[in-house]
Amino acid sequence: MRPDILLTNISLPAPNNGDGEQPIIADYCIAVQGDTLQGIGPANEFKAVEAKTVINCHGQLALPGLINGHCHAAMTLFRGLADDLSLTDWLHNHIFPAESHYVQPDMVYWCSKLAAAEMILSGTTTVADSYFYEQQAAQAFADAGLRAIAAQGVIDFPAPGVPDPEKKITHAAKFISQWKGHSLIEPAVFAHSPYTCSSETLVAAKELSHSDNTLFFIHTAETEQEAEMIQSPQGDSPVRHLHALGLLDHATVCIHGVWLDEQDMDILAETGAAVVVCPQSNLKLASGIAPLQELLARNIRVGIGTDGVASNNRLDLIREMDICAKIQKMQKREQFDPVAVPADKIVKMATQEGAAVLGLEEKIGQLKVGKKADIILLKLDTAHLQPFHGSDLPLYTAQGADVQTVLINGEVVMQDRKILSFDLAETLEQVRRLAEQVKEGRLKTAT
Repeated sequence: MRPDILLTNISLPAPNNGDGEQPIIADYCIAVQGDTLQGIGPANEFKAVEAKTVINCHGQLALPGLINGHCHAAMTLFRGLADDLSLTDWLHNHIFPAESHYVQPDMVYWCSKLAAAEMILSGTTTVADSYFYEQQAAQAFADAGLRAIAAQGVIDFPAPGVPDPEKKITHAAKFISQWKGHSLIEPAVFAHSPYTCSSETLVAAKELSHSDNTLFFIHTAETEQEAEMIQSPQGDSPVRHLHALGLLDHATVCIHGVWLDEQDMDILAETGAAVVVCPQSNLKLASGIAPLQELLARNIRVGIGTDGVASNNRLDLIREMDICAKIQKMQKREQFDPVAVPADKIVKMATQEGAAVLGLEEKIGQLKVGKKADIILLKLDTAHLQPFHGSDLPLYTAQGADVQTVLINGEVVMQDRKILSFDLAETLEQVRRLAEQVKEGRLKTAT
């Protein structure tokens, strides 16, 4: 069958030879038919292939698209709004008030679209997003051509789009029904946290997730004080509280997981629940460092996420992976370990293992025939990447801006650093308009 797209002259990581060396193999081709990776191999195998579109990728490294396991995309509007604060101060005194004033449907749409641009430009092809007015976020991702697990927020007080908390589950159920079966968007449920949702709310949200066969996301064990904030705790830690309520299973994704003890991690392993770590957000808010080594030692599925830019400031997953690998070397004060979590393991957390966290391992996460064509191409011929001795991803030297071309679901959404799927200039103009409203509102409050 004639492929729709043929990527030529690409470089690929060779299979690891077991001694840490993973040389690059050059002059390969990837054929894409529809939304699927149809073929991959040496250029001489594709000499007779006539594709509808041929893209010469000379000097570029092909990798599976990166998977951002946790984000609040619309919070791009609040980038830099409340820096250098503790989580409790940041959330309750700054972010929640800002959200109550400025989170509206058009804000979520345009600011999520800006986030989509930032992620595409740095190699992310799939995001797990959780927010309010998630209908608009999902539409923004779809319009941008970005694959997403879009989770509607559930919380026990009036929230953007759900002024009556009694209707939060009904609202989430309606959202799920609207997006079921979309080629790029999979709907899900996001219960904000054990301390902002009652036990009854948590159980109802999980029941909705189970009945509609969606993922269930929840912020868990982000701070040392979190257990003390839970009303009517059913256990003496956030994880034990969730476990007592019957909420932990293979379809549950616990976000952050910083303050986990041995019993918590044993429960996660036993129930099959997954964890997404967000290292830079946790560092900026001084929440702590997730026990990634211990989680991986228990074979718990772990992904990596940026969180929202209000608590990170950027959505560059390559930058996130770099920090994640480095802080794990210093995580145990009694025994610093330069090989605590190797770079190639971190890369897997952002690709095939991140796909497993989101239940998408059959679709994405690897450059493999039959998988969805989510592909990124990094320019290797740059000063900071030379000499290049080869690896899955030059994690400690690469940056998001090295990504040149991005395919998602078989569509070229960015080529030569230009986003093709939507008008970025229009999105920037709309977000600047919204930012002016925030600026004016803050000036009025200050006076």
